[in-house]
Amino acid sequence: MATSIQKAKRLLTKMTLDEKIGQMVQFGRIKLNEKNLVREGKIGSFLNSRNVALVNEVQRIAMEQSRLKIPLLIGSDIIHGYVSTFPIPVAEACSWNLDLIESSAKHAMTEAAADGIRWNFAPMVDIARDPRWGRIAEGAGEDPYLGAQIAKARVRGFQAKGKNGYPLAAACAKHFVAYGGAEGGRDYNTVDMSEHVLRTTYLPPFKAAVDEGVMSFMSSFNDILSVPSSANDFSLRQVLKGEWRFDGFVVSDWESIEEVIAHGIADDRTSSALAGLKSGVDMDMHSGVYHDHLKELVIKDKKLELLIDDSVLRILKIKYDLGLFEHPYTDPNLRDEVILNKETVEMTLKMARESIVLLKNEALLPLSKEQKIALIGPFGDDPHTPIGCWGAEGNHKNTVTVKMAFENAGLDFVIAQGCDSIDPKVEWIQEAVDLASHQDIIILTLGERQDMSGENNNRAFLDLPGAQLELLRALKKLNKPIITLLFNGRPMTIPETVEKSDALLAVWHLGLSSGTAITEILFGDVNPSGKLVTTFPKTVGQIPLYYNHKRTGRPKFRRYIDCDEEPLFHFGFGLSYSNFIYDKLIMKKSRLGKKDKLEFTIDVYNDSDIDGQEIVQVYYRDLLAQVTRPVKELCAFEKANFKAHQLKTLSFSIPISQFGYYDPEMNFIIEKGNFALWVGPSSIEGIASEFTIR
Repeated sequence: MATSIQKAKRLLTKMTLDEKIGQMVQFGRIKLNEKNLVREGKIGSFLNSRNVALVNEVQRIAMEQSRLKIPLLIGSDIIHGYVSTFPIPVAEACSWNLDLIESSAKHAMTEAAADGIRWNFAPMVDIARDPRWGRIAEGAGEDPYLGAQIAKARVRGFQAKGKNGYPLAAACAKHFVAYGGAEGGRDYNTVDMSEHVLRTTYLPPFKAAVDEGVMSFMSSFNDILSVPSSANDFSLRQVLKGEWRFDGFVVSDWESIEEVIAHGIADDRTSSALAGLKSGVDMDMHSGVYHDHLKELVIKDKKLELLIDDSVLRILKIKYDLGLFEHPYTDPNLRDEVILNKETVEMTLKMARESIVLLKNEALLPLSKEQKIALIGPFGDDPHTPIGCWGAEGNHKNTVTVKMAFENAGLDFVIAQGCDSIDPKVEWIQEAVDLASHQDIIILTLGERQDMSGENNNRAFLDLPGAQLELLRALKKLNKPIITLLFNGRPMTIPETVEKSDALLAVWHLGLSSGTAITEILFGDVNPSGKLVTTFPKTVGQIPLYYNHKRTGRPKFRRYIDCDEEPLFHFGFGLSYSNFIYDKLIMKKSRLGKKDKLEFTIDVYNDSDIDGQEIVQVYYRDLLAQVTRPVKELCAFEKANFKAHQLKTLSFSIPISQFGYYDPEMNFIIEKGNFALWVGPSSIEGIASEFTIR
C-alpha cells in the first residue's frame, strides 16, 4: 500500500503550475464568489469557516468539479475549546496534568471537527516571560521543559484519532519562533536575542512538537536574528526542515508574508512572495501574494518550481495523512452528537478544577456552607469573562457564573457589583459595602475582562483596572474576612490585594464550568492543586522576571534601590488544603555516565485529614560549564494523588541528555561535572542533593 508521500508524489506529476500554486494559497472565510477558484484548483485551504453545510458545499466543488479532485483543508483557531470552552491555556498549564491537558485538546477538536474543521492553528507553544504581552494567556508559561511536555500533550490531543481512524485534525505549532520574546511585551514587536537564548529557551517546545509528530507549523509576525520569521531561512529551512527533519508544512501567520514589506525586507508584493517561498513558508495565509505573484516568479526563474514542488508535496502529504481524499465530507448529524455533550462538559469542569491556584490562605478556606456570604465585584455574575480570549464558538449563555453556582449549591448570599471592571467610577462602592456589612464573609471577584488579554491586548500596567482596588480598600474597613478571586489572563502586579485578602485564588478565565469549579474549591468539595507556570512580579519595573534566570558575577548585590528583586509569587508555587512533607531523597547512584539515567526516590507524606494532589518538582543546576547557566532549571515533575495521611515513595528516572546544553559554537553537549539537585513543592523549596556526570 502506497504511503502518503508516495501518493502525493504521484499526484504532483499530474498538476499544472496553477494547481500547484493553488495548494499554497489559503483564503479567509468561504465566499460564494470564490467557488470558481476552487473549481480551477487555485485555492487549497480556507480558514475560520465554521459552518458544516458551507464547508461540505465548497468541499463538494473541489471533489466533484475540479480537475484533480484535491480536497480543501479547513482551518481555524481552536485554542481552548470550541463550543464547550475550557480554561485558557496558561490556566490549563497550571494543572501540570498532562493527561488532562491532552484530553481537553481532544474534546475541543472533536467538537470543531464536527463543523468540518480539520486543521487547528494550535497549540501556541511560545515561551513567554513578559506578562505585559497579551498572548501569554495562550501558552504554557515561562519554562521550556514544562512548555515542551505540554506542547506534546496538546499535539497528541488535537491529532487524536477520530471515528474514521484518521486524525481529528492537523495541529499547528505556533508561532515560529520567539514571538513571546517581543520587546516591551508589545505584540508583533521586534525580538532581539542571541542564538544561544533562542536554542536554549524558545526552541525546545517547538522541537518537542516535531518529535510528537505535529503536522504543521506557523511562522510568526516578529523578526528573529534581524530577519522576519516569514522570510527567515535560518529558522525555517536550516533548523525546522533541516536539523529537525520536519516533514509537515509551514503556513504564514495572517498576511505575514506580505508584511515583510513593512519590515523593510521586500519592496513590493512580488519580492515578498519570493522571500516567503525561498525561506520555506509553504502556504500563504490570506495575503494573496502567492496567488498573485508566484507564477510570474517561476516564469522568470524556472528553478523556483522545485521549491514550489517541495511545498506542495508537504501539503498534499498532510491531506493524505488526514484521510481527506477518502473522507472529504463531514456528517452534518455529528454536531448534535458531540457539541456540548455530557462527557465534554464534564471534562471542562475537571480541567477547571485543576487549573485554579490557591495563592494565599490564612486558615480561612475551605468555607462552611452555613456562612452568610457577600459576593462582591464585577465578575461574580459575568458570563463573558470566563470564556477568555480566543473563545471560538463559545457562547456566554452556556457559562456557569459564580452567582449561578452559588444558587445551585443553595448558599445564603447577597450580590453586588461594587464597580465596573475597567471604569474608574466609584459610585457603586458604598452600596456594596453596605450590603457586605451584614454578612459573615466577603468573596470578592477582581481582575481582568476577557478582552484585556490575547492577541494585541498588551498592558503597560498590570494593576487591577478601574476602581477595583478602591473597592477592596473600602471592604477591608469592615474587618470581615475577604476571599479574593482573581480573574486573570496573565500574572498581575497585586501586592496590596495580597496583603488585604485573607485568602486569594487565581481563577483565570476557566471556561463554561468556571463558577462550578470555583465554588467546589471554596467549600472544600475539591482540594486545590494548581501551581503557577509564570512568575508574578510585584511591579512592572521587575519585568522580565522568571525563576530560571542566569547567574551573575555579583549575585549578592541588590538590583533596585526602590524594590527588592523577589517576585510576588514564584514559579511552581501553589497551596493546598493538605500539608505535604518531603523526606528521604535517595539516589540510586550519584556518579553517572553519559548513557545512564539519573534515578532516585523521594518520600512525600500528606500530613492532613484531607485527600489531595501534589505536584512534585525536580530542579537542577549545572555548577560549572563553558557558558553561563541558569540558577535552577526544571527537569522533571509528577502530579500525584494522596489520601489523607498517606505516604508515597515516588520514583524518578531522568535521561542524562536532560542536563546537556549548547556550547559557544551552538553544539549540544553533555559535559562532565557536578550538578546540584532539588526536589520539592516549588522552584524555591525542596530537599537538596548532588550528582556527578563522569
